[in-house]
Amino acid sequence: MGSKNKLKRFKENETFSNVFQPTRDELVNAEFALKGNWNDTVFKNDHPLVLELGCGKGEYSVALAQKYPEKNFIGIDIKGARFWRGAKTAVEDGIDNVAFLRTQIELIEYAFAENEVDEIWITFPDPQIKYKRTKHRLTNSEFLKRYKHILKPDGIVNLKTDSEFMHGYTLGLLHGEGHEVLYSNHDVYRQEGSPEEVTSIQTFYESQYLEQNKPITYIRFKIKDS
Repeated sequence: MGSKNKLKRFKENETFSNVFQPTRDELVNAEFALKGNWNDTVFKNDHPLVLELGCGKGEYSVALAQKYPEKNFIGIDIKGARFWRGAKTAVEDGIDNVAFLRTQIELIEYAFAENEVDEIWITFPDPQIKYKRTKHRLTNSEFLKRYKHILKPDGIVNLKTDSEFMHGYTLGLLHGEGHEVLYSNHDVYRQEGSPEEVTSIQTFYESQYLEQNKPITYIRFKIKDS
């Protein structure tokens, strides 16, 4: 994407009522106004709050919002020029139960209050295979602690990935740390009984993976108290 195009998207994001772009300083050094108040201020209801981490173009967040109007969704990504597409679609189509937050996932505890979130989706994250990159892996122990903090006691995490490495790593970690694996499947489209919300919504890249016969894996789990 050209820098001109990026700038245009950044500018347009600023006009969208469903896009929130706090600075790092606003999050870390000040009390972020929406922390603990997402439902009251943004969605103006008390529906369950669901996050999609690393939402990319925002297509999954938007599709979930359309499918589940009784829930509120927030797509989170540091790359605002990417989720511009999802934000624009939501505005144009009047989908008012989805919003987008531009921030690093490492700062998630500064953006959401304790027990504010009902569910988290992690869709096709970078598996960060190299050992030096493990600290950026979105299902490592440190990230799980962050998620636990903002999730309600019964909160759920969903991991959907084309990376068998990421699937295996996460499953091993969950079992090793004693978290509760509710459902696990290493090929959701070829095995019966896969949850509908996992197979009925596909990202652009996911449909490409499927054309290449690449298995899509899925884990649904609860994080235990530390």
